Amino acid sequence: MSSFSKRHLERARAGSFGSVAEQYNRFRPSYPDALIDSLLALQPKDVLDVGCGTGKAATALLKRGLDVLGVELDERMAEVAAREGVVVEVASFETWDDAGRQFDLIISGDAWHWINPDTGIRRAADLLRPGGTIARFWNVHELEEPVLAAFEDVYREHAPGTRVGGSVPRSTEGVADPFAGEEAFTAFDAQTHHWQLTLSADEWIGLVTTFSDHQQLESERRSALLAALHATIEEKFGGTVRTRSETFVQLARRVET
Repeated sequence: MSSFSKRHLERARAGSFGSVAEQYNRFRPSYPDALIDSLLALQPKDVLDVGCGTGKAATALLKRGLDVLGVELDERMAEVAAREGVVVEVASFETWDDAGRQFDLIISGDAWHWINPDTGIRRAADLLRPGGTIARFWNVHELEEPVLAAFEDVYREHAPGTRVGGSVPRSTEGVADPFAGEEAFTAFDAQTHHWQLTLSADEWIGLVTTFSDHQQLESERRSALLAALHATIEEKFGGTVRTRSETFVQLARRVET
């Protein structure tokens, strides 16, 4: 089992997001239109967003006319999502009272790894209508080589052991799909959507601040790291960085009964 698939055992790390809920909403990129288009192509009548956070994925679907309900553990994140127009129920997905509701589509953006896989799979099977789909996806932002090399020097000095750009997997390869082999699910698929970002020094620092492993750093160490990164962007790269961004998707469909 990969360290990513064990992330639910470090659930306390997820609590760090609430302390930076406003930054998360401001600086975390949303998801590419190609992903939203692929979800719309499933023609869901209603959507459940597990771990909806500040509503990045939910609002994208709401704007396209879908009915979306969010479930979010952290009240501070849920408050921001509600402000963005998302209907949110505050609870952990594992203990959430679904009141007998079912959905055509379950999504989870940058969040499913925090869910206990055994409980999560059982709940997804109960919550999806026959033929419904669960889509789990996450963003990765790879820096250009000169920037990455410069940043690695900064991390070695200020935060050795912390990964540049966060600790999520760089592809679906090597990330076992916990739904594979489950009798309740079929039609397993993986997708990758490619896009790009150009970020100012302030925007990159704002994004990095929302990563859970960076939030776990001791305050003075984190401040020194962020200051050094900001100075590196301004002094060596003209104040901006570009990323090769990818959104990785794992899909499974509830079997027809």
